[in-house]
Amino acid sequence: MTDRSTLRGRDMVSTSVVGLRSRRGRTLLTALGIAIGIASMVAVVGISSSSKAALLAQLDSLGTNLLQVQASTNGLSIEPLPIDAEPMIRRIDTVQNASAVIDTGFEVRRNEHDETLVGINALGATPEFFNTLQVATTAGRPLDDGLRSMPVVVLGDVAAIRLGISELAGGPTISIGGHDFAVIGILDELPLNPDLSRKVLIGDRAAVAMLGVPPNPTAVYVRVDPDLVATTRPLLAPTANPGRPAKVDVSRPSDLLEARAEVDQNLQNLLLALGGVALLVGGVGIANVMVISVLERRGEIGLRRALGATRGHVRLQFVLEAALLSGLGGMLGVLLGSGITIVYARQQDWVVDLPPSALLAGVGAALGIGMLAGLYPAAKAARLDPALAVSGGVA
Repeated sequence: MTDRSTLRGRDMVSTSVVGLRSRRGRTLLTALGIAIGIASMVAVVGISSSSKAALLAQLDSLGTNLLQVQASTNGLSIEPLPIDAEPMIRRIDTVQNASAVIDTGFEVRRNEHDETLVGINALGATPEFFNTLQVATTAGRPLDDGLRSMPVVVLGDVAAIRLGISELAGGPTISIGGHDFAVIGILDELPLNPDLSRKVLIGDRAAVAMLGVPPNPTAVYVRVDPDLVATTRPLLAPTANPGRPAKVDVSRPSDLLEARAEVDQNLQNLLLALGGVALLVGGVGIANVMVISVLERRGEIGLRRALGATRGHVRLQFVLEAALLSGLGGMLGVLLGSGITIVYARQQDWVVDLPPSALLAGVGAALGIGMLAGLYPAAKAARLDPALAVSGGVA
């Protein structure tokens, strides 16, 4: 009866570490290949996650419960909304606030002798506009009920820049339809409604009385209960225009941001695929290095076999070396990818969001790739004939 050769796990690990330390330059370069693949994957997930977190924070601050009701643009003609569309919509229990706007069709001039600024149009708005859209003024004051019939305006932030009005000192005025209007305020930015940034707001009654436009609203902005957006949305069209609800469109401005998030997700998938290719290349590099290592260390393998090491010991040693090599690369990649994410997110003023699952998956993927890459070299090492290996022959 012969004793079966045994090797403690601690000794196996130390033997594998010695095998890697004896070729430090090659070990570092090979680990770097894995690190690049893992870093790219961690950075992609981290940056995408941070971007999504910033987007969600923006949505939370702006509110996803803002809906826009307007005349349908489908068909040969556009039928305006009824005059009482706004008060009718306000009767819905889940509606928190609503404001109608009227597109006057009049473009704005700095004065009556100036050229018309294309794209800067005047909108008649009800006083509830500012509360409904949750927008403030960066200068001056908003329109209120007492100013609905007065010749005063509030400029969108982009409109103010194009009109050359950055402050209200001196009482600036603009010209709309041959009438002078005093500028009393400048709007803050409207991320959900960037088109309103290029508009000039006047009171709805002033739009009808001074510019002679019909009182029918062009659109009605509606703020509803955040938990009941889905149930309220189908009610708006038949309420705004009971006779012809098909002539009414209901949209949600925040859908544009959510669509952007979906595009970001598709881009993330593409970049992850590229990171996977880099990781695969790193795995091939490990396999190549381990095969070369087997050829260079035939004498060592033969001596160990002659001293009692089994094929299983040799096989496990080389698999463990590959795992340690890839694990080193994985940890370097996680650190590098995390660093890239932190630097980029801070440059963009985002909250850094590094999912722990992504970090663990990065190290796990590296170990998995490395162990798979080490299987063939390990099997090749285990098959070496001890006598030929020691003598330098070819197995």
